[in-house]
Amino acid sequence: MYFLIKQILFKFDAERVHHFAFYLISKLLRFDLATKIINRLYVKQHKSLYIELLGLKFPNPVGLAAGFDKDAKLFRELSSFGFGFIEIGTLTPKPQEGNPQPRLFRIPQDEALINRMGFNNGGVDAAVLRLKNRPNDLIIGGNIGKNKVTPNEKAIDDYTYCFNALFDYVDYFVVNVSSPNTPNLRELQEKEPLTKLLNGLQSLNNTKIKRKPILLKIAPDLTNEQLDDIIDIIEVTKLDGVIATNTTIDRSKLSASDRKVAAIGAGGVSGQPLKERATEVVKYLKTNQKNPFVIIGVGGIQSADDAIEKLEAGADLLQIYSGFIYGGPSTVMKINTGLIDYLKKK
Repeated sequence: MYFLIKQILFKFDAERVHHFAFYLISKLLRFDLATKIINRLYVKQHKSLYIELLGLKFPNPVGLAAGFDKDAKLFRELSSFGFGFIEIGTLTPKPQEGNPQPRLFRIPQDEALINRMGFNNGGVDAAVLRLKNRPNDLIIGGNIGKNKVTPNEKAIDDYTYCFNALFDYVDYFVVNVSSPNTPNLRELQEKEPLTKLLNGLQSLNNTKIKRKPILLKIAPDLTNEQLDDIIDIIEVTKLDGVIATNTTIDRSKLSASDRKVAAIGAGGVSGQPLKERATEVVKYLKTNQKNPFVIIGVGGIQSADDAIEKLEAGADLLQIYSGFIYGGPSTVMKINTGLIDYLKKK
């Protein structure tokens, strides 16, 4: 059924379809009966899927990556499709429109997306108002960034603002310094500025009555030497973990014509072309970590085999985005069903 629906939806602009899908889901799942039906269809529960990490109890290891529900508008409804956790954002202190449209593109033959959204969001304060009514049994992560107009030397101010605003309403934080769509943002991944930024957030975290886990989302385009720096930074700042990875600027894995890719223009690639490199980064981090930290693997996960590949490489948890768009509403259920036997043996 979803295959047929997808053929129709994919004829329209990707971002417009995204908003249309949000509208339909929000209207449909206003009704308790519809929610119960969706839960019965798509939520897979089994004791082998349960995992406890970061001081949190995850009903299953498959989460929704940041970028899908940027403004925390649909986290409750999206959890009905079987996700073990939902990550909102990236949120910034002030609302911003992001980059000009069109800015989200599908490449169906590669089961890939290219986006240059540019942290479009309504601002962290608006998201907080919606999060005040969040269900207690749903794990929510807060992905935070800086506004485009904020210079890198003052980035700590933006991250601090978002951290304080969200602290009482999310279960963990993700520091996003790896999006390729905000000018100069990736410069914050360099060792000195990143250490300063993360130390600042950890100092603030340690003033709280009960601290929240903080993870770092990194780019797949880092060299091994830069990954070594990331490992050192995690050691020094006592960060809780890493999300590997964000989208890539590498286009070499795309089978689409150079002409088509050039016509799309700038942006980060996600989906199947990212899978191999994201897995390599997960494995490198796991192999070379000095003290254990949590690794959330994301990039090209659409099936149970893809998920197992990330877990075998060293991921503790998983996230999907493009795989959900290409695979449809049953994607998480199918992944979790396939994971049960694998996780029983661990």
